Amino acid sequence: MIGRIIGAATRAGLVALLFALPAIILPSVSEDVVHIVLLFAIFASLLVFIEYASTAPSFIEFRHAPPFNRLRFLAIFFTVFALSVIARGEVAPNAFTAFLHALGIIVGDAIDFPYSPVRLMVIMLPDNATPELIKEVRTASGLSYLISLMTLAVFYFFVRVLEWPARNGAFNVWINLPLFDPTAGGDVLPRLQRDGRLNIALGFLMPFLIPAIIQMMSDLIDPIYLSDPMTMIWTISAWAFIPASMIMRGIAMTRVANMIDENRRRAYAASRGVHPVSSAA
Repeated sequence: MIGRIIGAATRAGLVALLFALPAIILPSVSEDVVHIVLLFAIFASLLVFIEYASTAPSFIEFRHAPPFNRLRFLAIFFTVFALSVIARGEVAPNAFTAFLHALGIIVGDAIDFPYSPVRLMVIMLPDNATPELIKEVRTASGLSYLISLMTLAVFYFFVRVLEWPARNGAFNVWINLPLFDPTAGGDVLPRLQRDGRLNIALGFLMPFLIPAIIQMMSDLIDPIYLSDPMTMIWTISAWAFIPASMIMRGIAMTRVANMIDENRRRAYAASRGVHPVSSAA
């Protein structure tokens, strides 16, 4: 009980730090922005604390299947941190800000080809955007996209090479997938496979769809002004993190479906006295 509360408090503190990170790193932040950031940090940390302090999960998936959520948190944390450092370098440059800025420029220029996600983020900017703003958006988009791709590569390594989540012991599908209703109808196996493939497909499409949707909605509502550092940090971080998180969820659900299918094959073969042939994970 005490260990669970300490772990929940630690996670809540890290989530609060994540929300407060841009306000801490950026040299000049207005008092109103600090109050809003503090409100979001407290609200998010309370949600995380309540979730991890309870015995059974309610909305956080794969809570007992590390390092799924740890990789996702590290991805968004490093993205927000890197973009905040780059934004700070515009006012108070140093060697570290210059290094991240140069890395973002290299990656952004490499990915900025026709119809690429980075090019669509640049096109999303209004016609009166300054060359400096276009360069900043390209740099931030390239670096955040690189972090998301690295996160996907690490998670794929855990799934394919380290056989996640089987290496952690027994895997309880219903505890680790609290939002998945097994009684909704039909066999859970094809439903898991369908949801997994849908998440992967949407994850691949979202970096292309989000800029297009924002650009179309700018005619109806006030456009997002990426010239504000705080707005740019969170907008581009969400643009890179949400699709990567959906792809990770799709890969995880597909992996769980394969594990269920393999266990069914073993049980069927054992009931008939036949040596089971393991399927590919």
